[in-house]
Amino acid sequence: MSCTLCPRQCPIDRTAANGFCGCSSVPKIARAALHYDEEPCISGTRGSGTIFFSGCNLKCIFCQNIVLQDGTLGEPFSVERLADVMRKLQSMGAHNINLVTPTPHHDAIVSALKKAKQNGLTIPVLYNTNSYESVETIRSYEGLVDLYLPDLKYCDERIARRFSKATDYFPTAMNAIGEMIRQVGFMQLDENGIATRGVRIRHLVLPGCVFDTRAILDAIASRFGTDCPLSLMSQYTPIPSCTVPPLNRRLTQREYETALDYCLSLGFRDVLSQGLDSAESHYTPPFSDHVTL
Repeated sequence: MSCTLCPRQCPIDRTAANGFCGCSSVPKIARAALHYDEEPCISGTRGSGTIFFSGCNLKCIFCQNIVLQDGTLGEPFSVERLADVMRKLQSMGAHNINLVTPTPHHDAIVSALKKAKQNGLTIPVLYNTNSYESVETIRSYEGLVDLYLPDLKYCDERIARRFSKATDYFPTAMNAIGEMIRQVGFMQLDENGIATRGVRIRHLVLPGCVFDTRAILDAIASRFGTDCPLSLMSQYTPIPSCTVPPLNRRLTQREYETALDYCLSLGFRDVLSQGLDSAESHYTPPFSDHVTL
């Protein structure tokens, strides 16, 4: 049976072979731990219960977690063990369960979430995605996922093709985000400033691509309105394997300030910004073939 979980629509039976994402039908996890480097409303004071899945359907050439892209790193997890890890992270004090790059692992995640919730999981579940999602897959998480953190990467199809081999990225991502917002609305915080429900759109400003950032912000304002919460990120960090200009250099202060000024000029009211000191490789967590909690 061909995999239809993401827009790639691979003609591959993942019980027999790996898809474009590098994944089989059994998820691999390269890290499960409390994580403190997300937005303050996500990490809070106790950390986000982050589960990093191996494999990805986008393959960005500049990915900071590039070691996870091909799906080889990590430890296979059964549905039962994945549910247990979610409950263990909750017992460690996590503010939420943060599923990072979950797209290829839909079936196992849905089953694990149902099992974990039946056995005492009560903290919010966050779906942390590159936004290259099918509406149908996102719709199937309704009632299971409380928070969505979609990273909206590109507007220009030439950039999407060049950097991620996904010419249809922007319209596909916008439709998926629209479904997320339909389900849970915009992000809501509790009395301590911790996210409990809703969507916040992330966008990483890329060097040499501020024009595309402007187009993305225009599109968000037009379709979702300026009340839509944003994270405008400056943390782009060149990786050694990416030698393609302009991605082989850091973002400049002027580029980021230009993007942020434009964002605010459009009237966005809830914008999380960053300093350029966030563009450091030590913010990338360690991954391994074996997960211990």
